[in-house]
Amino acid sequence: MIHRLYFSPGMFGFGRLGAYDYFEHLERAIAARLRAAGHEAVSYVVDVPPTASLRRRATVLAELVARTAEDDGPIHLVGHSTGGLDARLVASPSALLPCAPGALAWLSRLKTVTTLNTPHCGTPLASFFATLSGQRMLYAMSALTIMALTASAPPMAAASALVVAIGSADRALGLELRALDRATDALLRVLDDAPRKEIKNFLDAIRGDQGSVIQLTPEAMDLFQVGVEDRAFVHYQSVVTMAPAPSALGALRSISGAWSVASTALFAALWRISARTHEQYPCTAPLNEAQRFALGRAFGSVPEPGQSDGVVPTRSQVWGEVAWAGHGDHLDVLGHFRGGKKGGARGDAAAVPHRDWLCSGAGFNRERFDAMVEAVTARMSG
Repeated sequence: MIHRLYFSPGMFGFGRLGAYDYFEHLERAIAARLRAAGHEAVSYVVDVPPTASLRRRATVLAELVARTAEDDGPIHLVGHSTGGLDARLVASPSALLPCAPGALAWLSRLKTVTTLNTPHCGTPLASFFATLSGQRMLYAMSALTIMALTASAPPMAAASALVVAIGSADRALGLELRALDRATDALLRVLDDAPRKEIKNFLDAIRGDQGSVIQLTPEAMDLFQVGVEDRAFVHYQSVVTMAPAPSALGALRSISGAWSVASTALFAALWRISARTHEQYPCTAPLNEAQRFALGRAFGSVPEPGQSDGVVPTRSQVWGEVAWAGHGDHLDVLGHFRGGKKGGARGDAAAVPHRDWLCSGAGFNRERFDAMVEAVTARMSG
C-alpha cells in the first residue's frame, strides 16, 4: 500500500529553490522509516505562495493532493509553521475552500495531520511583520533565510546590516528602510543570474501577497481556532520545541565562525519580539492532561507564555497529541541544525549536508531529530 505524504512549508519556507530542497532532511527521514516498516512511501512538497492567505495556501494544497493521490492508499499532511495551519484548514469539515468540484474527495483517505512548530494561537512576530517596517523586514529575512540555506552562509557585510536592522526594531528604535533595502540587494547580487531570478520571483511573491502575515497575529488566530474544526477519525499530532532565552553565555557557546556571530544576534532579536505577550491574546492553547504531561516531561515544567522557539511561542505549537517535544529552534526540526555529514549519494538521507542558519544555542542534534521523526512516523504507519 502506498502512503502519500504532502509537506507544506511555513512563512520563511519554500518547496525547492535552485538545487536546495527545504524539506529534504525531514521528507527523506519519514519516508525511510515508513519503508522500513514495510510501506511504500511517495512524497510531495507543496509549492505554496509563502505569505499568501491561509485560504489560498490551503486551496493549493488541496488541489495538489487531488491531482496526485489517484489510488486508494492513506494520505498524510505534514505542515511546518504556517504549513500546519494549511493542513488543518484543508482537513476541516467546516472549511469553505474555492476548489474545483471533486478536489476534496480524497479527504476520506486522510489518516494523519502533523503540525511542526505551528502558531495555532498565533505569534507576536506576525504582529511585528504586519507593520510597514515589519513588511520590509519580512522580505529581508526571507532573503537571508534562502541565502543561508542555499549558499551555506550569506555575505557577512549584508547579513550584519540586516542583523543590526532587526536589533533596532527590537529596541524600538525604528528601522532605516533604505539601509535595509541596500542590505537585501547586496545579498541577491552575490548570486548567479539563474538562481537570482528564481529567488527574486519568490521574494516578489512575498511583497505581492502578505495575507497570512495578518492572519497569524494572535487576534486573528483567536477567530481561526473558533471556526476550524478537526475532522473525525483523523489523527492530529504536533511537534513542539523551545529554545533557551538569549544570554551572553549561550551566545558564546553558539559561536563557531563569523556567520554564527551574526546568526546568534539575529536569533536573540527574533526571540525577544516573539516573547511579547498580550493579556487578552497570550498565544497559549488550553492544555489537556496528556499535553501537560508531555510538555512537563520534555521541559521540566509547562513553558511560560513568553517562551518560544524564536519565532512561535511554545504553547502556541500544541495541537492534538504532542508526538514529540524538546529543546530546539524554529528550523531545527526540519534538519536545519549544526552537524551531519557533508556530501554523499543523493539517496542517502544521512549524507545530506545540514545547514544551521539560526544559531539558538538549543543544542538540537541528530539524536533529537531521529527521535522526533520516529515519534511522528509511528502514528502514520500504525
